[in-house]
Amino acid sequence: MGMTMTEKILARHAGRDRVAPGENIWINVDVLMTHDVCGPGTIGVFKEHFGADAKVFDPEKVVIIPDHYIFTADSKAHRNIDILRDFVREQGIRYYYDPDFVRGEGMPSPYADPTKTHYKGVCHVALPEEGHTRPGEVLLGTDSHTCTAGAFGEFATGIGNTDAGFVLGTGKLWVKVPPTMRFVFEGELPPYLMAKDLILAAIGEIGCDGATYRAMEFSGDGVMSLNVEERMTLCNMVIEAGGKNGVIPVDEVTETFVRARTDKPFEVVANDGDAKFIYEKVFRSADIEPMVAKPHSPDNKECAHRLKDVAIDRAYIGSCTGGKVTDFLAAAQILKDRPTKIPTFIVPATTEVHSQLRKQTIDGRSLEQIFLDAGCEVGPASCSACLGGPADTFGRLNSALKCISTTNRNFPGRMGAKDAEVFLASPYTVAASATTGRITDPREVL
Repeated sequence: MGMTMTEKILARHAGRDRVAPGENIWINVDVLMTHDVCGPGTIGVFKEHFGADAKVFDPEKVVIIPDHYIFTADSKAHRNIDILRDFVREQGIRYYYDPDFVRGEGMPSPYADPTKTHYKGVCHVALPEEGHTRPGEVLLGTDSHTCTAGAFGEFATGIGNTDAGFVLGTGKLWVKVPPTMRFVFEGELPPYLMAKDLILAAIGEIGCDGATYRAMEFSGDGVMSLNVEERMTLCNMVIEAGGKNGVIPVDEVTETFVRARTDKPFEVVANDGDAKFIYEKVFRSADIEPMVAKPHSPDNKECAHRLKDVAIDRAYIGSCTGGKVTDFLAAAQILKDRPTKIPTFIVPATTEVHSQLRKQTIDGRSLEQIFLDAGCEVGPASCSACLGGPADTFGRLNSALKCISTTNRNFPGRMGAKDAEVFLASPYTVAASATTGRITDPREVL
């Protein structure tokens, strides 16, 4: 019997000809990523179990990207960065993207170190921008949304600090091979839909535990017609259904993107013709409507037009899920001619995305200027309010607010106050809602 993409990648990294779902295997790791929230804990585990003077398995394969609690006066957040800097110097880690490089027009801070490179922003978008995502590889990260990188045809998943500490020391991990669920989107996407609508439809179909410890594979014309950033959005949210990893077949779009950012070799895998899937669901793309996930769960789905009477207090466009260039181009299509009626926050995922907001134009105005003219506030590239953060975090929700957001989670307290309500939607739907002050189907304004 044939293997799926996920099974083939894991077999290769276990040094085996084949593996089957449910098997426990040792795999070799190509890239380990950590950030400012989980990095200090991972370092602590590593030093406790391998020794205070131990060296990481390969300093070229460790990527550290501070992104969660960066632009804050919080002393504990600053201490986390100090721990990362000390570890980077000690280990000679090359791929460290220090937040202080963004201050003073990019001039190095007093911590300037030859092993540091420029500040990036949200790790899941920074990884592909900097060439750390490659087809056929294994990428592990101390963040549940590491599964985003499955858009590049690799096995990418989040792990805890204990597992990550072990990987730091050995370059290996003991994993169980997941079975694969396949989601096919047939037919061309209508112009009012985005990847966020597709993944909310899928999660709403199977529930927040429907893919627990399973791979979620996406294919069909509706998926393969998407650009790289939209494919990332699909894989980003598989964890909201309990998925172990998301994966999308590699095509010319994938390879062109990757080869432009790295010269490292990679080997593409594809499903065997007789690969076995534990579940298959076929959607007709034309039947899907703009979707919204109501509080307080990503699977609490509803069509946007059925929520038109829901008044909202705030709109938020950003995060690894909704803070990419494609997301802002979509939002700008709506906001270029319309002012916002509620406070609206724009947060680019990375400094590269922010640069594009200033370079790309519509009718002679940059995307950033369109947002400012519409009355939006534009914040620095980071996770910002997506994970709540310290009290001075840009865009953090206050008590009892209703917010419509392009982020990926809407649990109580996720974006700040525990009594706030978060509605998840595409950049189209969020931007349309920002102009009306109520949840608005983007077909009303596009």
